[in-house]
Amino acid sequence: NYFLRIEVELLGKGHSDLGEVAPEIKASERRTAVAIADLEWREMEGDDCEFRYGGTLTSSFLSTVERSRFQEMLSLLGLEMYQVQKLSLQDSLQISFDSMKNWAPQVPKDLPWNFLRKLQALNADARNTTMVLDVLPDARPVEKESQMEEEIIYWDPADDLAADIYSFSELPTPDTPVNPLDLLCALLLSSDSFLQQEIVLKMALCQFALPLVLPDSENHYHTFLLWAMRGIVRTWWSQPPRGVGSFREDSVVSSRAPTFAFVRMDVSSNSKSQLLNAVLSPGHRQWDCFWHRDLNLGTNAREISDGLVEISWFFPSGREDLDIFPEPVAFLNLRGDIGSHWLQFKLLTEISSAVFILTDNISKKEYKLLYSMKESTTKYYFILSPYRGKRNTNLRFLNKLIPVLKIDHSHVLVKVSSTDSDSFVKRIRAIVGNVLRAPCRRVSVEDMAHAARKLGLKVDEDCEECQKAKDLMERITRKIKDSDAYRRDELRLQGDPWRKAAQVEKEFCQLQWAVDPPEKHRAELRRRLLELRMQQNGHDPSLGVQEFISGISSPSLSEKQYFLRWMEWGLARVAQPRLRQPPETLLTLRPKHGGPTDLGEPLWPEPLGVEHFLREMGQFYEAESCLVEAGRLPAGQRRFAHFPGLASELLLTGLPLELIDGSTLSMPVRWVTGLLKELHIRLERRSRLVVLSALGVPCTGKSTLLNTMFGLRFATGKSCGPRGAFMQLITVAEGFSQDLGCDHILVIDSGGLIGGALTSAGDRFELEASLATLLMGLSNVTVISLAETKDIPAAILHAFLRLEKTGHMPNYQFVYQNLHDVSVPGPRPRDKRQLLDPPGDLSRAAAQMEKQGDGFRALVGLAFCDPEKQHIWHIPGLWHGAPPMAAVSLAYSEAIFELKRCLLENIRNGLSNQNKNIQQLIELVRRL
Repeated sequence: NYFLRIEVELLGKGHSDLGEVAPEIKASERRTAVAIADLEWREMEGDDCEFRYGGTLTSSFLSTVERSRFQEMLSLLGLEMYQVQKLSLQDSLQISFDSMKNWAPQVPKDLPWNFLRKLQALNADARNTTMVLDVLPDARPVEKESQMEEEIIYWDPADDLAADIYSFSELPTPDTPVNPLDLLCALLLSSDSFLQQEIVLKMALCQFALPLVLPDSENHYHTFLLWAMRGIVRTWWSQPPRGVGSFREDSVVSSRAPTFAFVRMDVSSNSKSQLLNAVLSPGHRQWDCFWHRDLNLGTNAREISDGLVEISWFFPSGREDLDIFPEPVAFLNLRGDIGSHWLQFKLLTEISSAVFILTDNISKKEYKLLYSMKESTTKYYFILSPYRGKRNTNLRFLNKLIPVLKIDHSHVLVKVSSTDSDSFVKRIRAIVGNVLRAPCRRVSVEDMAHAARKLGLKVDEDCEECQKAKDLMERITRKIKDSDAYRRDELRLQGDPWRKAAQVEKEFCQLQWAVDPPEKHRAELRRRLLELRMQQNGHDPSLGVQEFISGISSPSLSEKQYFLRWMEWGLARVAQPRLRQPPETLLTLRPKHGGPTDLGEPLWPEPLGVEHFLREMGQFYEAESCLVEAGRLPAGQRRFAHFPGLASELLLTGLPLELIDGSTLSMPVRWVTGLLKELHIRLERRSRLVVLSALGVPCTGKSTLLNTMFGLRFATGKSCGPRGAFMQLITVAEGFSQDLGCDHILVIDSGGLIGGALTSAGDRFELEASLATLLMGLSNVTVISLAETKDIPAAILHAFLRLEKTGHMPNYQFVYQNLHDVSVPGPRPRDKRQLLDPPGDLSRAAAQMEKQGDGFRALVGLAFCDPEKQHIWHIPGLWHGAPPMAAVSLAYSEAIFELKRCLLENIRNGLSNQNKNIQQLIELVRRL
């Protein structure tokens, strides 16, 4: 239909066959032809009309205009190789030489990678695509101090933006920067579904507007990005008309909200994106959520991103001085003219509560476009700049549209250069507020996707692999009515049986270190352990566990990844309700300490997650392996020997796996070592490892730190995430592994294991100290995350003392994270020295437990730590502004990058413990 509309217009000009004239069609005529032809088509008699169709139109026209434009953009950015085999999330997360340098892009092919690196680090400048050109071609700046001539290159905008709004600029050359929206579209079209999802999630954390409808000029279909938004969860203040307000947490995909669309018709002197930013920004602090023409490179001609629909939300915080609207509100922005992107405009009219149309002129063509919307129930508002347009013509057509669109004079707003911007923004907000107070359409992103399907748009979630994985997830989760009951009835090997077996194994292990252990007691423990393991082995996996195993056994890697993501969201939906707290305190929640604690009781309710199904698989493997070792089960009768292989494949795809069970606070050694053995087989020669761990009490931001630093997926559990320690694998690029000295980095997040128990807690303190010793003993590098400069958990001090005696001391970095106010300064040098000076009460208590008394030395002497060098880090506050509308602070992102650079430098320079291969790690796990 798209090409036939063009043909109708051009045949009307006397052309007999488009096939012979298509190569001569001027680019400047193309968009005009589309808009005009659409109108002419509507004036004809629909299905009864006749016209001649040039058979060579599609191939000729496509190859000369659209295909070349898209392919040239991909070639310019170096992305053409990713059109068949898409760029994957694992590709983007590899550690390379660039990971250690804060380099600026020098050629257009650097832009996608620079954008991904910055976005991974939640850098608010990620959309700035300015290039720095070195006098030496193809040379990348490696040091800030390097001597080179630099030139900041900008693409000069056209003198008159309104001169030819439909015309195409010439294709960009390597010396020409790329519009950030073109870069985003090209990158998304070159990425697989999981990298698309990661890009959109990171953009949401940066408070960037998100792509909702992705144009694809290559294949002439547009994609609605439903799957890409599945992982975004937001928290906001919900105030019912009657009753007490509370914080609510939900996925943006499933929560319904009023939606307002802003579009341009023909030419507009006013910027939609600037207006939207002003509407969304509280007070005088404007955040550039939508990229606009007054920003760096914002005036660069868009080559492939016209037709892009972006979305952003306003979420209330419960603070009257910040809450512009009383409930969540979605805002949509169509890039380009509605005449050229009628399908997207049609979608916006069907899902929006109101549409704001910005234009300078209303001509006959635009009038006919709007007249076709006469059946729409959406409210329409016009924002005009009459002094630049034909004022009387506008008024004439507006009077005709009043009965058609059911508008009145209050629906027409005039904004000229002399209009007070603040007053105009307040007027727009007032209109939105009036629509909210009246009965209006409320839609979720899922509802929008349903409308998009009806209009013929492709929805990314509708692929076969994704739907098969979703169906399997729903078969599993629909049986979960109560999480506790499901764990008790379906995950039978966990809980009490595993807790008892873990306690017996711990006692049995301690006997091995006794000077003269009683043989009778040893035999009794062995008997009890075998009895417990036989009970476990007597069960068969429940139907839910069998279906889970089927999902992760799929031969299709994509289907397996889809299934795991669906399981995470499905289980979160049916899990126990999350603790609701104000957003600004979500990172500061800490469990209460002081009294004795039951080791079997979790520090907080643990929601049902994927890790519970993997624990169940681990226990089947543990029980079977124990019986085989004891000669109670022939090796040929094993049923679960392949389980570690399945788990190792998940680790290779980027899923965090549990290292220490959060329920029993113990490590399933056979399961972990079996998994590592399978990992060694799959990695073959690339099995050199560095182990990096992060320890600290819950809610000091260590998981967020690791995720920001390396692009990982550890649960940022607020107060109720998984409690165990998890590990995730990062690949080092082959070209950099020799320089760094390892092929992979195994990152361990201690989760909620180190609760900060005091010595008066007795067994709890001893357990935490043992777990800290285990994690630090496995590590080459340890990051200790602190909420206050003196808040070193006693269990960690205890672990330092133990490891000093073994001679295995990791390189460590203390990280003080500001969890409260972004204006709080970092610790002064004397505060750093005080952190490392002779012991306070906690360190003396820890030393006494190790029977070293006053012999406990400052941490300075324990690990060659010079406090004048960067072993103590101050990380600024995470948020810039007040959540939930706050973006990640640029200072936070930059500080995390510097910490990452230091850690990698330490690894490369050999300041960490000797790097190990997987076989050595397996042996270390057993010994520790």
